[in-house]
Amino acid sequence: MFDGFTAFRTRANGITINGVRGGDGPPLLLLYGYPQTHVMWHRVAPRLAQRFAVVCPDLRGYGDSDGPPSDAGHEPYGKREMARDQLALMRELGFARFATAAHDRGARVARRLALDHPDAVDRLAVLDIVPTHVVYRDLDQRHATTVWRYFFLTQESDLPERLIGADPGYYLDYTMDEWCGTDGAVTAEARDEYRRCFDPATVHATCEDYRAGATIDLRHDAVDATARIGSPVLVLWSARGLGAAYDVLDVWRGEADDVRGRALDCGHFLAEERPDEVAAALEHFMTA
Repeated sequence: MFDGFTAFRTRANGITINGVRGGDGPPLLLLYGYPQTHVMWHRVAPRLAQRFAVVCPDLRGYGDSDGPPSDAGHEPYGKREMARDQLALMRELGFARFATAAHDRGARVARRLALDHPDAVDRLAVLDIVPTHVVYRDLDQRHATTVWRYFFLTQESDLPERLIGADPGYYLDYTMDEWCGTDGAVTAEARDEYRRCFDPATVHATCEDYRAGATIDLRHDAVDATARIGSPVLVLWSARGLGAAYDVLDVWRGEADDVRGRALDCGHFLAEERPDEVAAALEHFMTA
């Protein structure tokens, strides 16, 4: 799925991070979301590698990267710590400053990376999210029924882990099918990889990711309530999903001064449902 790319396993921030890299040019870090792996980018990364040095890692606890133990405050899975992983990884690979494009949970990591390390991130693209504090702030009954994982996965361990673990394949397929707006967009090969990696350790780590989102991440956002992202920001979102619930550009203009973007006619998995449009938008933004 990543022709011409090289696999790596690199120690960074005290853990081993798995991923692939390919291409030559300005460095570009690609992150992904729940419940996937770096394979989410397999239809976009090869095209981007024609112009950029592309790095596609697995987030901590996801895919084949290490999932370190958590703690009562969920700090090891806070987006600040997960951002440190990516900063350390890029430095280990020789990149002090780089662009980042990220989807879903990975975009939450990338947002925190841009806030905490503005000297490292020169451009930021976020796919199909609004910040976590906005999700919790603006809930109503209709919206709450569509983001139920923000409440289910945040329950005390190990309630969601046991319930998901009763049939993890069914749960993963249900999630993919619920969020995907284009039949066949998630290929069988990619889905098999997601399924392979969705083992008990990953289920627990991903719950910790959501638990951190509902606790320590919100505290960090409250402390940084007036902080703004200094780099240019591109926002792409699903017209059928996120765009039906938020004025997405308006939300992100509350986070950064230079924001542009548009909706795509698809569901949540933009990079798999509309790979050509995503690749073209990222190429234009990263080179403008």
